[in-house]
Amino acid sequence: MRRITQRITRRGFAAGVLGAASSLLAPGGGTLAAQAAGPPAQARRNGVRGMWLATVANLDWPSRPGLPPAKQRRQLLDLFDAAVERRLNTVFFQVRSAADALWPSRYEPWAQSLTGEQGKNPGWDPLGFAVSEAHRRDLELHAWFNPYRISNHAEAARLAPGHPARRHPDWVIPYGGRLYYDPGLPEVRGFVQEAMLDAVRGYPVDGVHFDDYFYPYPVAKQRFCDDAAFKKHGAGFADRASWRRDNVDRMVREMKEKVAGVGRPVRFGVSPSAIWRNRSTDSSGSDTHGLQAYDSLYADTRRWVREGWIDYIVPQMYWNIGFPAADYAKLVPWWAQTVTGTGVDLYLGEALYRAGDPAQETPWQDPAELSRHLTLADRYPQVGGHVFFSARDVVRDRAGALARAVRDHYGGAVRP
Repeated sequence: MRRITQRITRRGFAAGVLGAASSLLAPGGGTLAAQAAGPPAQARRNGVRGMWLATVANLDWPSRPGLPPAKQRRQLLDLFDAAVERRLNTVFFQVRSAADALWPSRYEPWAQSLTGEQGKNPGWDPLGFAVSEAHRRDLELHAWFNPYRISNHAEAARLAPGHPARRHPDWVIPYGGRLYYDPGLPEVRGFVQEAMLDAVRGYPVDGVHFDDYFYPYPVAKQRFCDDAAFKKHGAGFADRASWRRDNVDRMVREMKEKVAGVGRPVRFGVSPSAIWRNRSTDSSGSDTHGLQAYDSLYADTRRWVREGWIDYIVPQMYWNIGFPAADYAKLVPWWAQTVTGTGVDLYLGEALYRAGDPAQETPWQDPAELSRHLTLADRYPQVGGHVFFSARDVVRDRAGALARAVRDHYGGAVRP
């Protein structure tokens, strides 16, 4: 997930690329009416009402590393209780943010976010506790994984002793001040899949969830050096970009197949950057002017939907209605059309963290902006719900925007 703060670099990157916002369009105005695809779908109100709960760099939980287990458990329960209070029904819990784990993994070390020391046993099982307590509250819990990120620093020596990245330095590419596994190596793909499936096979999670990081977001004047892998595995591809997209396609397609084989119903979904391609680049793209997942991250998100390689998609719709370079009101119908007839469910990622932030554009200062998003989406029966970023903003709800959306749209608690 991208965010305004640079310490994590998930959310907010695209907003920086796209530029300043324009004035807010009036609800029910020309653009919304023109994009309407039918009457409000009451069934959508009983769909997914989710929140992302991020653990990378202690963004949402735990509040800081090294807290006693009882305090960590209490903080996690407070976040779950806040979700219930806001009439949400699904938590996307980040359990593998940087090639480490929130469970006793057979493949990777314990997460640094728990104790402050990667590989140190925290004395309890956060994922097991989270699944049990979420289900106790009638919340679905989807295990959220970041496939390729190893660390938010570029020093392999700082990784836990015995870390797979230290045992296999040929798997690792430093880029932009971070370390990544090389997506072009089949052995990396297989290892990463097994590391994630370890949690899925061991715990009754309801879903497997990837975020928007595949190949990393571009860094100015830096090159992602995968020459060796391309030389070894790139034969038969027209160019490196096509080969990279095939690598990511294989990861997604194979993960879907392996998740389907765990022996119980588990859903598989992705929350990509919301712009597949711009219409100026591809006539099938959206009427936007921002960073393209297909070209910059080598993530052909539209193909994954059309091929049925995922069960659901949650595009990160982090712009206000009327934003000139990526208008929420234009992206909703594009994604609604994209999923039509595919069997893939569509949920919309919402930038709750922007609401009431004085650094954001004027529309985000209006507590009604978020509710207007849900009103607009109600016109598209393909939209099956919304997911809010992130959990700490669900708790503090700085501008009362979520409370307004709940009052306007979530008449009562519902199961997903």
